Amino acid sequence: MRLIRNIAFYFAFYIGSLLITSASLIALTFSVEAFRRRVRNWAQWQRWCLVNLLGCELVLEGAPLEEPVLYAIKHESFFEAIDAPALFDTPSVFAKQELFNIPLWGRAAASFGLVPVAREAGAKALMQMIRSAKALVADGRPLVIFPEGTRVPHGEVRPLQSGFAGLYKMLGLPVVPVAVNSGPVYHKRLKRPGRIIYRFGEPIPPGLPRPEIEKRVLAAINALNEEGL
Repeated sequence: MRLIRNIAFYFAFYIGSLLITSASLIALTFSVEAFRRRVRNWAQWQRWCLVNLLGCELVLEGAPLEEPVLYAIKHESFFEAIDAPALFDTPSVFAKQELFNIPLWGRAAASFGLVPVAREAGAKALMQMIRSAKALVADGRPLVIFPEGTRVPHGEVRPLQSGFAGLYKMLGLPVVPVAVNSGPVYHKRLKRPGRIIYRFGEPIPPGLPRPEIEKRVLAAINALNEEGL
C-alpha cells in the first residue's frame, strides 16, 4: 500500500507541477500577480497530494501574524520550502544567490520576491539585500528564512548560520520561530503517512544580543524533535 501511495504521489505531484509551473511562466509574461497566484497553486497542489495520496495529516499549532515579521523555520525536507506560499501570504524567502542564476527559475524567483543571499559577498551586496528585504516588508510581505542554511535530519540540532543574527539585527523585526517535523514523513524517496506539524513560537522582540536570539530561535525551531508523529 505504501508503495502504491508513493507511485500515485510522485506521478500526480510531478505531472501537476509541470503543468502549474508552465502556467506560471506563461502568466508571468502578462501579470506578476497572476504568476504569484500560480506559485501559490503549486504549494497548494503539494498539500493536496500529501493529504489525499500519501495519507498524511497537516497540523498547524498557531498561525502567522497579521503584521510583517521574520519567520525562522526549521528545515527538514523540501516540503516546507515548497509549502511557504501556501502557509504565508506571498512570502519573501531568503534564498541562495546561486539559485537566481538558473535560467527561467532565477527570473521567476526574482519576480515572486525572493531575496538573494550571497554568503561570500561584501558589505555592498549585504546592504543591497537588507534594502530589498525592508522594501518588501514595507509592502506588507512576511520574510521567511531557514536559519540552519540547509536541510537537517529530524532530531538533529545544528548551529544557526552565522549570518542570521546579523540579519536579525539589521532588519530590526520581531522573529517568529517555527518548528516543523516533516523529515520522517517527507525527506526520504519512499515517503510515508504521518503528521506534519507546524508549531509557531512566541514572537521574539528585536534588539536582543546575538547569543540570546540564537539560543531562543534554536530551541524553538527544534521543539518538535523529541515528539512522535
